[in-house]
Amino acid sequence: DVQLVESGGDSVQAGGSLKLSCEASGYEFKRCNMVWYRERQDKSRELVSSISVDGTTSLADNVKGRFTVSQDENKKTLYLQMNELTAADTATYICATNRGCTACTDDGVCHMSRSGFWGQGTQVTVS
Repeated sequence: DVQLVESGGDSVQAGGSLKLSCEASGYEFKRCNMVWYRERQDKSRELVSSISVDGTTSLADNVKGRFTVSQDENKKTLYLQMNELTAADTATYICATNRGCTACTDDGVCHMSRSGFWGQGTQVTVS
């Protein structure tokens, strides 16, 4: 099974920085668009950032200038660098792929998910 796993969440003071990571051990996502969502305590979900197959990135207006989304060159790990954090950034950060994403290992073993691959999330708390 291909399971995205996020890491890097923590409790930090306002103004601090964190770098989140997202990967599925051994799999690359060269054929997939990838996104970061955040889910607040009230269960509202917000699209924070995206990176497309060709590397084009986008960020929500309320994080532009503070957050940066990137991938490693093998497209196995998705990152979200978050700077100048505020209490409003407190949320569970979840990474996901587009529907129909196909993830493959270096050995050529591939899996496709009609609903896309999703992580469980990592908690970011800013006080």
